[in-house]
Amino acid sequence: MARLPVAERRARLLEAAFAVIARSGVSGATTRAVVEEAGMKLASFHYAFASREELLAELVDAVLDTQQEVLEIAAAPGSSLVEVLHHGLVRYFDGVRRDPLRERALFELTQYALRTPGLAPVAERQYERYRRLARRSLEEASRRTGARWQVPVDRVSGWLVALTDGVTLAWLADGDDERALAGLAFAARALAAEAQTDGDAPVPVASVSGATGGAR
Repeated sequence: MARLPVAERRARLLEAAFAVIARSGVSGATTRAVVEEAGMKLASFHYAFASREELLAELVDAVLDTQQEVLEIAAAPGSSLVEVLHHGLVRYFDGVRRDPLRERALFELTQYALRTPGLAPVAERQYERYRRLARRSLEEASRRTGARWQVPVDRVSGWLVALTDGVTLAWLADGDDERALAGLAFAARALAAEAQTDGDAPVPVASVSGATGGAR
């Protein structure tokens, strides 16, 4: 282990830290718990990171670097904007249901950054990244459907992030799939209402069986 390059050592510790936070929260991610998860000695941690705070700040960026999209925009030809958005939101939610510990860890990291002096910019970068990914999803939805956003797409991307955050956090609290899916159907209609289209078919409240895969 002592011969591991620093970059690989850091990568293993970041992966281990996320696993610990997903199980036990940020408070449980002590340096000792992280190195035990990584199968390393405590000295290895201090060789790779100056402090626990440095590791946690870098962890947010490392996790977000693995995220390529907010919504997976894929729908049958001829789908309306509201249908495309709804499809992506349902796939997003299925990803949340498949790995709720990941979502809890991300929320924990955000709150930790906001509470810790000097780390607030970490949370700001996190949400800037969410909004950039959301914008890319919305622009792709517009391109596929021919819809034109009537307000700046940056504003719509902020709404999309806020809506998915709210539905996700509520679901983590109550585990109510049907309520979450109803909220996502509403989100699709509300977002699509901000675009000029040829007319969107109403989206019904989806059943739980409608979730088909995807990730945040």
